Amino acid sequence: MPPSTIMQKSLIPKYNGEIVAGSLLTMESRQIARLLLDNANPDAWHQAIVIDNILQKRSPATAKRQARLIKNRLSLMKPELWDIIVRGSSDETVQALLAAAIKHSPLLGDFMDMVIRQHWRTFIKKLDDKNWKDFINTCVQVDPGIEQWTASTLAKLRQVIFRIFAESKYIDNTKNLNLLPVSVIPEIRRYLLENSEHRILHCMEVTH
Repeated sequence: MPPSTIMQKSLIPKYNGEIVAGSLLTMESRQIARLLLDNANPDAWHQAIVIDNILQKRSPATAKRQARLIKNRLSLMKPELWDIIVRGSSDETVQALLAAAIKHSPLLGDFMDMVIRQHWRTFIKKLDDKNWKDFINTCVQVDPGIEQWTASTLAKLRQVIFRIFAESKYIDNTKNLNLLPVSVIPEIRRYLLENSEHRILHCMEVTH
């Protein structure tokens, strides 16, 4: 492989901040999953998101931003998972959405794998702000582009990621940050194994 090609590959950023646009967004994600299952064309998307406002947002800009985030997440997964999101129980939907969010955001998955897993291994049952700061400092070593992110972006990322942990019951709430044990639901585990999503399953099993 030519040196120039190696250089180009090394410059590809590992992390992105797209997750700031929203946490798991359960209700909204069910609506987007339905559109994906219906194979909606661009006109149908515009009608549903902007005209009909199925996401129930105060402005078209917010609706389009969140719809784009959710679509980007769910498009990384197969229709079988979209169907679970639409028709599954509340817990199944949440874990399906968490799986999609982990695949879309390496930052989320790495925090679970590197920080929450280590807490459980060392019997530390509570997260704190220092964990987040130390994690970001570690990520900078892998992806120096993070240094260009503003303090407000980093604060929003922390807020959204911790909210995801609360929504998926990895912590009790975003104030106390007490860790909770989580078991991956069999239907979600089966989907991940059958589709070789071992990395995602590994991240979701951090409490074991």
